[in-house]
Amino acid sequence: MSQILLTFPLFWINVAVEFLCKNAAQRRFPAMPDNALVDIDLFAGAGGLALGLKAAGFSPVHLYEKDDHACETLKRNVVPQGTLEAVIHPGRIEDVDWLGTASSVRVLAAGAPCQPFSLGGKHRAQEDGRNLFPEVLRAVRSLRPQAILIENVRGLLREEFQPFFEYLLRCLEFPSLASRKHESWKDHNRRIRQHQCSSSYAPEYIVTWRHLEAADFGVPQARKRIFIIATRTDLPIYRFPWPSHSKAALLRAQSDGVYWERHGIKKRKPVTPIALPENRAFPWVTVRDALLTLPPPETVEAKAWMNHWLIPGARAYAGHGGSSLDWPSKTIKAGVHGVPGGENTVVLDDGSVRYYTLREAARIQTFPDEHLFTGARIHITRQLGNAVPCRLAEQVAKPLFAIFQQITPRGAVNVATCSGN
Repeated sequence: MSQILLTFPLFWINVAVEFLCKNAAQRRFPAMPDNALVDIDLFAGAGGLALGLKAAGFSPVHLYEKDDHACETLKRNVVPQGTLEAVIHPGRIEDVDWLGTASSVRVLAAGAPCQPFSLGGKHRAQEDGRNLFPEVLRAVRSLRPQAILIENVRGLLREEFQPFFEYLLRCLEFPSLASRKHESWKDHNRRIRQHQCSSSYAPEYIVTWRHLEAADFGVPQARKRIFIIATRTDLPIYRFPWPSHSKAALLRAQSDGVYWERHGIKKRKPVTPIALPENRAFPWVTVRDALLTLPPPETVEAKAWMNHWLIPGARAYAGHGGSSLDWPSKTIKAGVHGVPGGENTVVLDDGSVRYYTLREAARIQTFPDEHLFTGARIHITRQLGNAVPCRLAEQVAKPLFAIFQQITPRGAVNVATCSGN
C-alpha cells in the first residue's frame, strides 16, 4: 500500500512534465533537414500576405498568428483543396523559440502590427507595446533567412518616426549587431552607425524599400503601404516592380467610353476631367470591376454563403463618405474598436449608401472567393482591414521569387536565366 502511495504522485508528476514539454515544443521552430527551404509568415492574420506569396511561387508553410479569430480563419482555409497549405502556429511571436537550421529559411515575411505607426492610431511608434519590429529582428538573427519581406503602413514615413524607420533599415542591413539588454533603440542605433563607418564594415543584407499605392498594381482600392525587402549579399539585387495600372489609363477608358460599354452603362463623364497622356498601363480597377461577378447579397446572414450578406445601418458622415463604384475603393479599415460610421461603405447608382458585405470587402482586398472567414462581423472586419492585399503582395514577391529561380542548388547564380536586372 505504501509503495502505491509513493508511486502515485510520481506518475502524475511525470504526466505533468510530459505535458509541459509537449506544450513548449509547440512554440519552437520545427526541426527540418539541412537542405530544406521553407518560407515563413509572421503575423499572418487572415492570410493575405501568405496568399500573395503563394501566388508569386513561394510556399509559406509556417504561419504564425496570435489572434484566435484569425487563426480560426486560417484553419478553415488550410484544408485539402483549400487556399493554403501550411502549418499554423497560434500564439505570441515573443514566445517562439527559433530553433532549427539557419540556412533552411528562404523567405521570412512579416506584416508587423501597424497600430503604433498608423495615421489613425495613437502614434506612439517604438514606445507602443504593440511595436513588434524587435521580434522580427530577433527572428532574422536566429533564422538568417535568405530574404526578408516586411509590409507596414505609410505612417512609418512620418517626420517624427523617420529616425526609427532609418534605425530599422540599419538593423536589417546588419542584424548580427544585436541590442544589449536594457539598451535603448537610440543607443543601439548609435552603435550600428559607428560600426557602419568602420573600415571593416560589410553589410549582411542589401536593403531596399518603397512606398507603394495598391491601386497601381491592380488592387481595386486606394491603399498606400511601405514594403521593405532585404536580401543576403550573396543573392542578386532585388528590384521593385513597375506599376502595372494607372489613374490616367482609367480616366482614358472612361473618357473614351470603353469602361462604360464594358459595364453596359450609358456613357458618363470621367471622374476627373484632365488631359490624358498616352499610357500603356492597365486602367485602375474600380469597385464596379471588382464586384461585377458577385451575385446579389443575401438579406440575412443565416442564408448567406461566402460571407456575403447585407449589413444594415450604413450612412454617410462628413469626411467619411462611401466609395464610388467607378473608382478604386477607399481604404478598407479595421479599427481597434470597430469601424467608424461611413467607413467601408459604397455609394450605389441610385445614390444610396450601404456597407460593403464582408465578401465584397474581401474582393476589394483581392482575396479569392474560395478563402472563407470565420468569426463575428467585427472580427472579420478587423481581419480584412489588417490584411495585406493579396495581389499587391504577389506583385512585390514575384521579382523576389525570380531571384531564387536564378540560383542553382549549390547557390551559384545561373546567368542564363538572368534578364532585365
